[in-house]
Amino acid sequence: MSYEAISAFDIFKIGVGPSSSHTLGPWRAALQCLEKISTKYNLETVSNLEVYLYGSLAKTGVGHGTDVAVILGLCGEDPVTFDVEKLDDTIATIRKEKVLKLNHRHSITFDPSNDIHFLMEESLPFHPNGMMFAVSFSTGEQIAETYYSIGGGFVVQETSEEIHLSSVQLPFPIDKSSDVLHWCMKTGLRIAEVVFENELAWRNEQETRLGILRIWEVMKQCIYRGVHRDGILPGGLKVSRRAAALNKRLLKDKTYHDFESWIQAIQEGGQHFNYILDWVSCFALAVNEENASFSRVVTAPTNGAAGVIPAVLTYYHVFCGMNDEAKLIDFLLVASEIGCLFKKGATISAAMGGCQAEIGVSSAMAAAALCEGLGGTPKQALMAAEIAMEHHLGLTCDPVGGLVQIPCIERNTMGAIKAITAAQLALQGNPFDAKVSLDHVIKTMMQTALDMNHKYKETSDGGLAKNIPLSLPEC
Repeated sequence: MSYEAISAFDIFKIGVGPSSSHTLGPWRAALQCLEKISTKYNLETVSNLEVYLYGSLAKTGVGHGTDVAVILGLCGEDPVTFDVEKLDDTIATIRKEKVLKLNHRHSITFDPSNDIHFLMEESLPFHPNGMMFAVSFSTGEQIAETYYSIGGGFVVQETSEEIHLSSVQLPFPIDKSSDVLHWCMKTGLRIAEVVFENELAWRNEQETRLGILRIWEVMKQCIYRGVHRDGILPGGLKVSRRAAALNKRLLKDKTYHDFESWIQAIQEGGQHFNYILDWVSCFALAVNEENASFSRVVTAPTNGAAGVIPAVLTYYHVFCGMNDEAKLIDFLLVASEIGCLFKKGATISAAMGGCQAEIGVSSAMAAAALCEGLGGTPKQALMAAEIAMEHHLGLTCDPVGGLVQIPCIERNTMGAIKAITAAQLALQGNPFDAKVSLDHVIKTMMQTALDMNHKYKETSDGGLAKNIPLSLPEC
C-alpha cells in the first residue's frame, strides 16, 4: 500500500516568522541549494548568484521577509538556532557591504537590491510559491535550481516532491480520517496513542517525547515574550501590539517571575466566561505579534496560523486542568495528525488555498486535540476537527500591505475560539448523527481552494489588501 508518511515534526517546525511559506520555506530552499552546490559542485568556485521569486512569493515577498530569509539561508544560518536579535544587523551589513558569505565560507559580490528579483507578473505552473537560484561558477558552468515552498515550511522540487512513500514504514499507515478510525477501532487505542506508535518509526520513545516537549517550550517562550513586549510592529503599517496591554489589564496588580508563576496568577482570576475569552485572545495575539516581528515561533501548521494551537493548548493547561507532560504530548500528537490529513488531502498553503488552509487547518487541529484531551472519543475528536474547518471554508488570504498582520493576527484569536467551540460541540454531540465527515470537509476545502480567485490567495491583490488604506490603524 502506498501512503505518505509525515511526522509530527514535519507539521511542527521551529523557525522564524512571519510566514512559513514565504519566510521559512525560502530559507530552507536556500539551504537546500547550498547543500546541492556543495555536494555536486565546488562552493569555492561560485562567482555569481541571483535569486528569482515568482507569483505569491514576489507579490508579498517583501512584507513576508522572503528576501531576508533567502539571504540568511545562503549564509548557511539555521532558522531553528539563528539568533533573531542579530537579524536586522546581519541584513543591514550585507546590504551595505554588498558581500554574501555563502555557508559562512565563500564570499561573493551580492547586492540584494539587484540580485533578488521579484517577478510580480510571472508565476510557475507547479505552485504559486516558486523560486529559482541561478548560479554561475568561475569555471564557466551555470546552473538553475528551482524550488517550491508548498506551505508549512515544506519545500519541494518539481521532479522530486517531498513525499515519503517507502522510506518509512509506519505500523499504522494513515492517509484519511477513515484510516485513523480504522486503527483506533482495531487496536482500541486513542488517536494520540496511534500517532505515537507511528512516530517511533522515525526515532525512539525518549527522543519523541523530548522533541515534542521542545516544541511546547518554544511555544511557551513565544507566548511569554509576546505578553511582555509592547510597541509598534515592523513593516510600515504602524500596527500596535495589544497582548502586553491586555496581559497587564487582566492581571491588574498581580506579580509573577516566570511562565509558571504567570500561569498561576492567571488561574487566580477565576473561570468567568469573558475572562477566559480575553485570555485565549491574549495568548493568540502574543504569538502572532511575535511572529510578525521576525521572532522565533513554531509552525503550527504554518507561521501565519502559529497562534491558534499554543492559545488552545495554554487554555487547556490554565482553565481545563491539563497539568502533566503526558497530556501535553498527546495534545500535540493529535493536532499533528489532523494537520497531516489536510496536507495529504488538500493543502496547508495560503498561496494555494487561501486562509482556510492556514487558520482553518490550525483550528481543526486544535479542536481535535482539545476534544480528545477532554475525554472525547476518536469519532468525537474527528468530528471536532470537521466542525472547525466547516466554518472556515472559503476564508480568503488578503494580507494588507503584504504583511502577516492585518487580518492575520486577529484571525488567530478567531481560530482559537472556534476550535474550543468545535471541541465542546463534539463533546456534547453524537458523532454517529453527523452528516459531514472530516474526509468530506477536507475534499471540499480543496475544491474550494481550486475555485477560489487567485486574488484571495496570499497575493494582496484583493479583499482587505485593496480596500484598506495603508495609513489606517488596525481595528
